[in-house]
Amino acid sequence: MPSPPPRDFGPSAESASPSRLRAHWLAELVRLREAHWGPLEDADAVRRTRQLDADLPARILARAALLAQREQLAPLVDAWRRSALGILAALLVLAAISGAAAALGALGDGSRPVNVLWALGALLGLHALTFLLWLASFLLKASAATGLGRLWLWATRKLARGPDGALVPQAFLNLLARAGALRWLFGGISHLLWLTALCAALAALLAVLSTASYRFIWATTLLAPDTFVAFTQAIGWLPAHLGFPMPDAAMVRASDGTQALSADAQVQWSVWLIGVLVVYGVLPRLRAGALCAAGTLRALRRLRVDPALPGFSSLRDRLEPPALSTGIDRPVDPLHEPRVRTASAAALDGRPVVLGLELPADLAWPPADVPAAVQQAGNLDTREERNRVLDALARTAATRLLIACDARQTPDRGTLSLIAELAAHAAQTRVWLIPPGGDAATRAPLWRERLLALGLSADAIVQAPAAPFAWLESGHA
Repeated sequence: MPSPPPRDFGPSAESASPSRLRAHWLAELVRLREAHWGPLEDADAVRRTRQLDADLPARILARAALLAQREQLAPLVDAWRRSALGILAALLVLAAISGAAAALGALGDGSRPVNVLWALGALLGLHALTFLLWLASFLLKASAATGLGRLWLWATRKLARGPDGALVPQAFLNLLARAGALRWLFGGISHLLWLTALCAALAALLAVLSTASYRFIWATTLLAPDTFVAFTQAIGWLPAHLGFPMPDAAMVRASDGTQALSADAQVQWSVWLIGVLVVYGVLPRLRAGALCAAGTLRALRRLRVDPALPGFSSLRDRLEPPALSTGIDRPVDPLHEPRVRTASAAALDGRPVVLGLELPADLAWPPADVPAAVQQAGNLDTREERNRVLDALARTAATRLLIACDARQTPDRGTLSLIAELAAHAAQTRVWLIPPGGDAATRAPLWRERLLALGLSADAIVQAPAAPFAWLESGHA
């Protein structure tokens, strides 16, 4: 049988943000799963969770971590996260290609003069519009945020497969919405894509302006030349304060397409265009992206489990039960009272344990020759006894566990399930099939078949051993 699972149920409050996010994500996913398909069987998870010295939210996270691992929900979260990162990488590549294509389209092939206004609009027009829409979104509800972040989410949801897989992104959205991180995350993804496109456009602009000759002009039918002078100076004022030179007024007036300008004038227009792209394109997106990243991290640090949520509120009585004694309260045969040592949380640590499983009255239990080093857990007949021994084992696992069963009884599903649950709390487990006295019929072959199917090895199923407790003491025999 497998060894007990590690006792690390989830991240502490001081853990890194990705670990905390994943723990809360799994809790929300389990909550949605149970809301859609009904409560999960969680007796063992609740038993393990109750052993934690923690508050109710931490116990909810611990229960969810155990159930998610058992129900294979944790791999779904990891797979969706990998696919989401892959889609984001693909969108970044597309953004870079689009940005470079926009820069090349704005400049053309150099055979014709470049209209400064059209080039500026091609490079910054859509960016400026979407940036203003993002600023305006702060006047709306956070859940109404739109942009390229929504495009990324839509693409990731298309990859979700199966009913449980579809719940993964929904749990992610619910979690971020309650933490107030939804707007910031979508905004950060949108700004990252735009920043990639603008940086690619800047790189393409630098490359083609360094390797090809272009002529820049402005053209108009209605406006006066001084209008373009004022426009150029207004747009170039901020870049000029950051080190990008401003074209002089005479050169701007001469760039009407009717006069031949010197190479120095074309350089001035090139540097002005690059400065405008950097100052009004790259830097705002960089600052906005950093702001969204900080807002996302700040919101994720505020992640908390709300015990009042449907699905969580019903767990309070089960995860925070009244203090229970872990001793066996079964009435003890007075003849054996001096020899009976019941299971307790303090006594199981590092000790072997022997117990009987629904043994009838005609089989004397406990045996008289149980060594003093072996902890006796009694004969488990009632649900209360089983739960208390399981609680004790969940708190301090046994090094070796010997489970005695009546070979005359038929091994039903409930008995086998209890054996598996007990074995999960011991490093090594054996089942002792006590043979009946006289000529009574035995079902030992059926027991062996069912226990082998359960996962026990053949040498872990013993019948009429010469020294039944030697293995408990030494681990051999």
